[in-house]
Amino acid sequence: MEFNYNYKRNSRVSGQGNQAQMSFSPDLTREPTYFRGHLRQNIAFREAISALHDVVVSDLRFQPQDKTAYKAWAAQRDEIDWQLVAAQRQEVTHKLQALQSELTDLHHRSSSRLAPFYRARQQYFDYLYRRDYDAWFVLDPVITVHPDEVFFECFSQDESSYGRLGASYNVFDQVNEFACGTTNVDYSAALYDEFQKIRSYRQTLLEVDPSGFEVETTGMAAYKEVKIDLPDTWVRGFLQVSSAMALPAIQFDLHPMDIYNLCFALRRRREKHGPRSLRYHLTPGEPIRMVLEPWDQEIVCARSIYQGSKPEMVRVWGRRRLLTLERLIPVARKFTVHLLGTGLPSFYVADLNDMSFTLGLSGWTANDWSRAGNFDLMAPRAQVDDWTKRQVFEALKQNWVEAPATLAKRLGLDQSIVLGALSAYTQAGRAIYDLNQQVYRVRELARDPLPMDKLRFSNEREAQATRFLDQNAVRVSQSSVDGKGTLLLQGTVQHRDKTFQPIVAIDRDERMVHGECTCNWHQQNKLFKGPCEHILALRMQHNRATS
Repeated sequence: MEFNYNYKRNSRVSGQGNQAQMSFSPDLTREPTYFRGHLRQNIAFREAISALHDVVVSDLRFQPQDKTAYKAWAAQRDEIDWQLVAAQRQEVTHKLQALQSELTDLHHRSSSRLAPFYRARQQYFDYLYRRDYDAWFVLDPVITVHPDEVFFECFSQDESSYGRLGASYNVFDQVNEFACGTTNVDYSAALYDEFQKIRSYRQTLLEVDPSGFEVETTGMAAYKEVKIDLPDTWVRGFLQVSSAMALPAIQFDLHPMDIYNLCFALRRRREKHGPRSLRYHLTPGEPIRMVLEPWDQEIVCARSIYQGSKPEMVRVWGRRRLLTLERLIPVARKFTVHLLGTGLPSFYVADLNDMSFTLGLSGWTANDWSRAGNFDLMAPRAQVDDWTKRQVFEALKQNWVEAPATLAKRLGLDQSIVLGALSAYTQAGRAIYDLNQQVYRVRELARDPLPMDKLRFSNEREAQATRFLDQNAVRVSQSSVDGKGTLLLQGTVQHRDKTFQPIVAIDRDERMVHGECTCNWHQQNKLFKGPCEHILALRMQHNRATS
């Protein structure tokens, strides 16, 4: 999926002495959106925008070692050894050894002579990396200007972490001018370095440059054009996290020192085997307890009492992504945690007085086929006709931000209908649910409508698995746990006049470690191309039955 951006110039920071000006360059192809204001809470903003940068560049996917050179060397050695073995005469063996010694000497001499060239080439590549470092960022952050706040949004390179920084107008001494809307801003690596220079004794002006919209079309040649071809999984993951924010969740507050203790424990130890989850034990009226597996290390949050009405135990994975919150600990008053359930997305909202930072985490760092199918988060949750949905969205655009109850009262509609309409626009990337203030906001993720038919499912097998569940064609006949904690599922899937019998094994890290099915697709491909639709449907049915 290709995104086209058009910037007048690079974002920049200028100034000297006790003044600094941060100017973000907006996308000129979108509706005019601009903002100007002098920062009042400099340090808190610096730490929050730096944490947002950490989300942008984070990539915790497993990076296997490149063994190409070793395999080429091993193949060469094997070939030489076979030649030596094949040599039947001692004379030939001695000749080969002499030639090999001479060849080795030539290689050493060649490497010695080419060493300056290799160093120069590496320096050139390092220069290109530094110069074009911005190209390593998948998508420039999205900035939205609303009547009550300005907020930035971004998504990580590994498609697992979402960051949102919201700054109310109380963060600024004065707001000179602004125009509400959403735009992509040029967020360069050099700009991050300049953020680190923000100080409390320096007056800092934050600006989304409005002058770029005053240039005539004939000047387009002078603009900075950026075309990014994004994988559908990246956009799909962004929409999944946005949709998950509007779902009911278990909510509680953590003291900043509790987050510090968690990050400290994660940095001290490195797991070598599973399970690698973080367990939250929530008992009404008692301190919240966090348990790190596989060591069963318990962290008691004595300052944080669970206020819920019933006991809960929730497991989440990809816990090292929480280290992003470290920079916020000194400036945060509290962290509000929203847990959707075991293996589902989770959200951590840092209260920074007049600012809020939301870190959204998908179920796992790597949401591949072996994990639970969270793609049904983008499924419609209420049937609302298109005319009513447009009516609700146009009403929301009038105020840009509004609570569902207030919007329903203003339109004279049932609140469930309003929520269904807003949920559809959230899934389409045109609205967002603000966890901090519990309101919906207008936010157009892209200039053009997103192709939702391509984004809801990553392949046809996922779509077919969902259809099986909608048709009530899936049955779980057996569910058991072996001595190693592996969950074994067996069941049937009815499709037309055929009955398929899938089998799934899920380990303690919620990974699909084994799967079988009687369908032809699985018999031909096994699990090399991922599970078939019947295996997916069996696991989804079990998840829905136990959630």
